[in-house]
Amino acid sequence: MRKTSFIASNRIIGRGSLNWIAGRPIVVSFEVTDSCTCYCRHCDHGGPKDESANLRPHEYRRYMEALRPCVVQVSGGEPMMRDDLAEIVREIKGGAQVPYTILVSNWSLMTEERYLELRAAGVDQFSVSLDFPDERHDDFRVHPGLYKHLSEIVPRLARLGHDDIVLNSCITSANVGEIAAMAGKAREWGVNLCYSAYSPKRTGSREYCLERPEQLRALNAGLDMVEGMRDETNWIVNSRSTLDATRRYFAEGGTPGCKAGLRFLVVRSDGMLQPCSMQFQQFPLEARECMAREFTAHNTCGECYVSIRSYLDKSFTQLLGENVAEFFSLQGREKAY
Repeated sequence: MRKTSFIASNRIIGRGSLNWIAGRPIVVSFEVTDSCTCYCRHCDHGGPKDESANLRPHEYRRYMEALRPCVVQVSGGEPMMRDDLAEIVREIKGGAQVPYTILVSNWSLMTEERYLELRAAGVDQFSVSLDFPDERHDDFRVHPGLYKHLSEIVPRLARLGHDDIVLNSCITSANVGEIAAMAGKAREWGVNLCYSAYSPKRTGSREYCLERPEQLRALNAGLDMVEGMRDETNWIVNSRSTLDATRRYFAEGGTPGCKAGLRFLVVRSDGMLQPCSMQFQQFPLEARECMAREFTAHNTCGECYVSIRSYLDKSFTQLLGENVAEFFSLQGREKAY
């Protein structure tokens, strides 16, 4: 995966270091809409919702000035259902290289025109949800024809050469046998791949948890194969330590020590803050520090290991070391790649 430039790397690292010390969030996820084009079996969103209370694009600037994250996720629901998405991204970026901005989408509405528009607005990374390496993806997302669309648009946009597309595969009991096949599909399409872990906390259903011995064996076998497929391009973006922790999360039935509300948080589509997308206590922007005191300081939840948490559970030195090695360039512009 393409490394972030020398100048942008220094700015991201600098802001992240200051935020860590000051107790501000490292990552903020803006859920810009609750509506979605899919009805995914492992998700608590789905279908159209009332959009009348959504923040308007210019209102995101106030959140950026107060929170000053070094990484932002723009998500939903399905964020591309908003026609003003590029304007929202521009307000989040504010014309600067920081924050590093990730668009999390199912890509059902992606076209080459929108991809280029969103890149120009400031999206640094496009995260594309993919649950199966074939048409079973359509059934899981309840969206006929979605896999065919992805199989055409993802490799076509990857050939533009920007190296900014990452497939996101949430590991469930339904697709645990496809872990290595998903890696093969990412390589076939010429894009990167990130694994995350299913949490029953989102839907209240344990149907897609990995709990039986044969499921855990399939998980370990798949991740062992993935480790053997790594190469110097970092096309599998999870670090080895993250995948090892994913194994432990499923084997032990949870992971304690979550810092939701402090190291990362969610801004809902209506502007209220939540510690994470699966903890529904709400706070106004002005009460962010209260959220850290009242929620984070007493949080005992260990029921998820989503991608944001998997990185921010680490110590600052480990987080910095892994990301500098894999994604940031500390060389001058003439040597950066």
